[in-house]
Amino acid sequence: MMNTNSNTASPLSRFVKNASSRDKKKVYKKVIAAATEAQISILKKAQSHT
Repeated sequence: MMNTNSNTASPLSRFVKNASSRDKKKVYKKVIAAATEAQISILKKAQSHT
């Protein structure tokens, strides 16, 4: 069973548990945008090596 004690919770788990839906959506949008940019960069590098 997982420990749900807030003293041992990670900053991410506290954010997910306590943040408003609006704040979560803002963060998720930024994370998805950054991941998409990273993936595009990887694909461009792979294409330039073929």
